[in-house]
Amino acid sequence: MFPFPQVMLEQMQGVVRLELSGCNDFTEAGLWSSLHGRITSLSVSDCINVADDAVAAISQLLPNLGELNLQAYHVTDTALAYFTAKQGRATHTLRLHSCWEITNHGVVNVVHSLPNLTVLSLSVTDDGVELVAENLRRLRGLDLSWCPRLTDTALEYIACDLHKLEELVLDRCVRITDTGLSYLSTMSSLRSLYLRWCCQVQDFGMKHLLGMKSLRLLSLAGCPLLTTTGLSGLVQLQDLEELELTNCPGATPELFKYFSQHLPRCVVIE
Repeated sequence: MFPFPQVMLEQMQGVVRLELSGCNDFTEAGLWSSLHGRITSLSVSDCINVADDAVAAISQLLPNLGELNLQAYHVTDTALAYFTAKQGRATHTLRLHSCWEITNHGVVNVVHSLPNLTVLSLSVTDDGVELVAENLRRLRGLDLSWCPRLTDTALEYIACDLHKLEELVLDRCVRITDTGLSYLSTMSSLRSLYLRWCCQVQDFGMKHLLGMKSLRLLSLAGCPLLTTTGLSGLVQLQDLEELELTNCPGATPELFKYFSQHLPRCVVIE
């Protein structure tokens, strides 16, 4: 056992995919000394010493980085300014979890420096979503979970501009309403939609979803206002492969039986 994580990394120069989780002895200086250019996928989470300077090391030392997953509480807009157009040629996936200090200024740098992104996860406002939608037209996956300030306006931006989007995660976006779902109903490419704990979604919103024949996965877990009547209409989505109704009060034993009869190819998660 090596005494420090960076010493371990120095012994693994052939590694191309690296995950660091809970490495509290690991410092930003360790990243500067141990990262090597072969790495194409990097995940860093629960490392308390990781902040803006870590992103500087990543952006400068990993020219071939295609995927970056970063969970860090002290990353700010300054970190995102380290990304350059050179980095953007390779990077296709960026997931920023628990990076609560990032503002729209940081989003501006992301969309201009990483234009080839196809998967993005971050916390933003409606204005931030507008920046993303206008500039990252190649997106196929977008995770906006835990964005309490996000409104239906953001969904209008998404529906208007992100025509290739296949997966959208809106978990705990508590201001999303049925109006927002009406915008999404126009998206013919959307295959997976997550609306977990969206507490304002009601039965009328389900009617908007019924025309989305491309949907294969739909999560409504924890949506308290949906009734059995509203949910039963989902049998019209005959190509649905997975439906999540965990902690959904309107999901009764009778409804699950109804789904088993009318959606036999769909896995319904109770």
